[in-house]
Amino acid sequence: MTTLIIVAHVVVCFFLIGIVLLQHGKGADVGATFGGSSQSLFGTEGPVPLLNKITTLAAIVFMGTSVALAYFSAHKTTGSVMTSVPAQEVQAPAHETPAAAQAPVTAEPTEASKKEEKQPTQQ
Repeated sequence: MTTLIIVAHVVVCFFLIGIVLLQHGKGADVGATFGGSSQSLFGTEGPVPLLNKITTLAAIVFMGTSVALAYFSAHKTTGSVMTSVPAQEVQAPAHETPAAAQAPVTAEPTEASKKEEKQPTQQ
């Protein structure tokens, strides 16, 4: 559904750009007053009423697709593809115990350290 709205939105965008570029500006009528060419193909007013209606319709469709895309973007589902995967429990190996549960380590003095204690240091 979102893909269809995006495609329609892009098509309407390009159509709206084209239809706006086909229209002439309001300042163009002043040049025609002083000897410019007349557009007798569309009558005295030219293509203005038809192009205005087409532009209005394209703008309404553009706004509608914009609102729809904003709505679908804001209300995306938060589902995950990982919901179907069963959860696995992680267990610590039996030979490892937490550091807080271990007894403090004490070292027995060795023969070399006993000899060093008896001899005073010379400086």
